[in-house]
Amino acid sequence: MNGSTSGNELLIRPRTTGDLAQAAAALVTVHEADGYPVEGVEDPEAWLSPSELLTAWVAELSGRVVGHAAVSGMDGCRTGTLERLFVLPDARRHRAGERLIRAAEEYAQAQKLALELEVLTKDEAAIRLYKRLGWTETGQRTHRLDIGDSYPALTFVAPKVPTSQARSSG
Repeated sequence: MNGSTSGNELLIRPRTTGDLAQAAAALVTVHEADGYPVEGVEDPEAWLSPSELLTAWVAELSGRVVGHAAVSGMDGCRTGTLERLFVLPDARRHRAGERLIRAAEEYAQAQKLALELEVLTKDEAAIRLYKRLGWTETGQRTHRLDIGDSYPALTFVAPKVPTSQARSSG
């Protein structure tokens, strides 16, 4: 998907255990900047590794983890969920979010999984990104936290055939 990087070139690669601390720190920074996620920041490494995790990627810029995405799903289920997607504010101009989404789409296609996601309606920039990348809004729901808080959310499904942009040079 991507080769080695030099300078300020963005690399999208599979997440390793060694990436968790940097990804967790980035998640806390994103939460402070954007209010995303609304849960998980008290134990970000655990939140980044849900029990249904199938695979995850990081975006790396100049040797620093600047973004993350994961696909989760149940064994035997033909649907995966894109989740735990975030990019540090100072790395967004590098199209890291788009490239992480494309990596997830390629994975889902290779695994013959339909790919869906849920996004809180307050996360307007994320909604614009999903729509720009061809994701289709499929409904509305309420995202409920264990502590009792709830947030309006939208559901989306990935395009049937992802574009080849994820295969472009990194």
